[in-house]
Amino acid sequence: MQEPGFWDDVKRAEEVTKKSKSIKNKIDNYDRLKSQVDDIEVLKEIMEDDDEESANEIIQTIREVENQIDDYNMKVLLSGDYDKNNAILTLHVGVGGTDANDWTEMLLRMYTRWCEKQGYSIETIDLLPGDEAGIKSVTLKVTGEYAYGYLKAEKGIHRLVRISPFNANGKRQTSFASMEVLPELTKEQDIDIKSDDLRIDTYRSGGAGGQHVNKTDSAVRITHLPTGIVVQCQNERSQFSNKDTAMEMLKSKLVELKERAHKEKIEDLTGELKDMGWGSQIRSYVFHPYSMVKDHRTNVETSNVSAVMDGEIDIFINAYLKQ
Repeated sequence: MQEPGFWDDVKRAEEVTKKSKSIKNKIDNYDRLKSQVDDIEVLKEIMEDDDEESANEIIQTIREVENQIDDYNMKVLLSGDYDKNNAILTLHVGVGGTDANDWTEMLLRMYTRWCEKQGYSIETIDLLPGDEAGIKSVTLKVTGEYAYGYLKAEKGIHRLVRISPFNANGKRQTSFASMEVLPELTKEQDIDIKSDDLRIDTYRSGGAGGQHVNKTDSAVRITHLPTGIVVQCQNERSQFSNKDTAMEMLKSKLVELKERAHKEKIEDLTGELKDMGWGSQIRSYVFHPYSMVKDHRTNVETSNVSAVMDGEIDIFINAYLKQ
């Protein structure tokens, strides 16, 4: 950063500055935790044997430091190529009719609340509302360090069991929704895609967005012909902005698919790999006849369904990443 001409390339300079800040934060956190542990040792040495109040205070401090160390260790574990990146999160409705649309919107709220607790910012890229209630699909850009590293633990099918509010007979209903997450690529991670491999369509945006959005063909859909992967964006009024965002999503999708398929090049990807890795549900959310959320990969469960739906999902994320 001290080199002459460092700021000549502003975008690169911002990336380096961001990386520098990340490294500094990691070192500062380590030094802070080590200082707290040293302070606890000193307090233990000077504490009187019958000083119950000080003992309780030390125990409470130890618990707080242990939680901070767990969080620090988790960030150290997140050392994948894309773990530090922003994330592109997509929810899709599954089987279950109107209930499934409602369930998809409930998951949107859950992840939105979790992101807010982490201090991440959220931008809606694409949203398709349901016919009667809820949503059919939504794509969000989640901005913040380690957003992809944490959210990749949530990828898969999420299952809901409850008494349907849309059924006059009050029957129990099972609904499904899928969660997909991709890393937003940085400048250094960018890839080239042949223009001949793309089909780009424009169409009129739907849903809320004002008169201008709905009167122009500003929405963009891009199909990657070799794999059949489709991405779309209708967030911005500008067709060019939507195209840029859709291209970023496509590149992220192809890179993530290449990683999962263990392929050397993007060109090696073909259509039959498009849906690899999707299987049965990763987690069940039971509202009736009892209250429980259970992750089927780690067997971690909790009966506090309302807290989970309010964004308290760290127990599932941390358990999966440690595993």
